[in-house]
Amino acid sequence: MFLSSIRTTVFCSCRNAGKGFQHSSRSPQLRQWLVKRGQSTFTAEAGSSSTPAAATVPNVASNRIVGRWLLGCSGLVVGAIVLGGVTRLTESGLSMVDWHLVREMRPPQSQAEWEAEFSKYQQFPEFKIMNHDMTLPEFKFIFYMEWGHRMWGRLVGLAYILPTIYFWRKGYFTRSMKGKVLGLCGFVFFQGLLGWYMVKSGLEEKPESHDIPRVSQYRLSAHLGSALLLYCASLWTGLTLLLPAQKVAETKRLMQLRRFAKGTGGLVFLTALSGAFVAGLDAGLVYNSFPKMGDRWIPDDLLAFSPSLKNIFENPTTVQFDHRILAISSLTAITGLYLFSRRMVLPRRAKIAISLLTAMAYGQVALGISTLLLYVPTPLAATHQSGSVALLSLAIWVLAELRKMPK
Repeated sequence: MFLSSIRTTVFCSCRNAGKGFQHSSRSPQLRQWLVKRGQSTFTAEAGSSSTPAAATVPNVASNRIVGRWLLGCSGLVVGAIVLGGVTRLTESGLSMVDWHLVREMRPPQSQAEWEAEFSKYQQFPEFKIMNHDMTLPEFKFIFYMEWGHRMWGRLVGLAYILPTIYFWRKGYFTRSMKGKVLGLCGFVFFQGLLGWYMVKSGLEEKPESHDIPRVSQYRLSAHLGSALLLYCASLWTGLTLLLPAQKVAETKRLMQLRRFAKGTGGLVFLTALSGAFVAGLDAGLVYNSFPKMGDRWIPDDLLAFSPSLKNIFENPTTVQFDHRILAISSLTAITGLYLFSRRMVLPRRAKIAISLLTAMAYGQVALGISTLLLYVPTPLAATHQSGSVALLSLAIWVLAELRKMPK
């Protein structure tokens, strides 16, 4: 009886409250207030429920973080390229005659360890032919140059791999970006193996050769070329994440300018790669005059090797001649790109990028001529090599500014 009376009381109260609510809701002001209250409550609940999901999918903020990370990685790659060039110019690259991923991270500490490392170096052609009167302090200098280059390479690897794992777990990568970062990390491993493969070519005994011991110019160019590709891919991906595509009308002239910029960028890359052959063959010391090579525009020994195709990659005279032609062609193309762009309406950032590219091109040519005329001093040669990377960077920036709007 007691339970049934309670049930009856609650039912009657709810029915009376419902009638009162229906009657009160006939008021227009109350109805509008209830509608607005319902909409605001729904919006708040939807926003609060979507916040955790937004933290696990790529968005503008996460793209900005990933873009800055890739730009930082590309900066480290530039450091490795410059340090590698200085190592080559100081003839330090063959001082470490073995390769260990972890063990060589600790350089020799005691006098006995240094002497043991020096004795290993003395067993190879560079010491026997070139550096047979080298002292231990002199060996320490070239050893630390190569050791620093290798440690920088390991730093580059960690800078790519560790953040990749973190960002992957946080959900910062889209499906396409996952493939890109995996490719970049794989390229870092390949670059390290290619570096040791290059060094091995300079440690081999070559009884039939009367030349000084040096690494293969083919392997050197492959090592530099892969580093430049890694740099270009990282810089391009980072810029496309950080710089929104410009809204420009797709006209015929814009498409022509875009194709012109792509061809110019490829020519700049090829010129930088040809510099590896110049460095590998010490071709900068062959003809130290400009604009002529000696007393002639075309030297007599341009095609001294047989077959003729061999001259392009192994004849120091031809290698220097080709580098000159490529450099002048790059300067001409960049100048043409600048003049062509002046007759068009382009976004401000694109104009700035093209102007800086043009100024850097003339500066780089001046650096190259000065390096040649002064018989390749190490500081100037290292600056010239750094300038090639700066020129390539500006070419990539131009391409990023002129890219199409995503659909």
